[in-house]
Amino acid sequence: MFKSEIYRKIASDGIWNNNIVFGQNLALCPLLAVTGTATNGLGMGLATLVVITASNGLISLTRHLIPGEIRIPIFVLLIAALVTLVDILMNAWAHELYKVLGLFIALIVTNCALLGRAEAFASKQPVKHALWDGLMMGLGFTLVLVALGAAREISSAGTLFANASLLLGESFKFLEITVIPNYKGFLLMALPPGGFIMLAFLIVGKRLIDQKLALRKIQPALLSEAITE
Repeated sequence: MFKSEIYRKIASDGIWNNNIVFGQNLALCPLLAVTGTATNGLGMGLATLVVITASNGLISLTRHLIPGEIRIPIFVLLIAALVTLVDILMNAWAHELYKVLGLFIALIVTNCALLGRAEAFASKQPVKHALWDGLMMGLGFTLVLVALGAAREISSAGTLFANASLLLGESFKFLEITVIPNYKGFLLMALPPGGFIMLAFLIVGKRLIDQKLALRKIQPALLSEAITE
């Protein structure tokens, strides 16, 4: 397989085909807990992206030094160290967002997707591939967090990226949009049940798209068979 094809496959797997949420059904706890708004989803997604990319690269770099018998505890220790570093940096530089996300930043350690990528991919691949895999997996997870947060925020409050400037800094003020003016809101979407409902819609939407893409691929073959007959 050519190098460009390897990177393309890793990207498609991380963002779509083997997405942490849609493909692996992992990280549902933070996904449902922090996606009341798109801003919260973006903050949590970026924090996870940094950790999974760094952990993949670090584990790949040291994979020949880690004894196979104790690799899992070492993976967890490395991930925990990176999460602690991200937690401290967010507390220092994005304190408002840190207060909103709270305990869920530290709980990135328990995200099975990070340990899964470390065991299944990073510990067996070169550093460049591991870093790219972590970046794409983190990006795919971030996109789902933002999409779910945006859908819930619009349906519950009629806004998009509310308080982005307060949580992420003044440079993100351009993201704040009022999608539905004078909207009274739909409280259910801001509550945990709303997260489950909206996630179900997103999963159904992805599967419908996958079905259409699969059908589009086999249509030429079916057409050629019909012509032959």
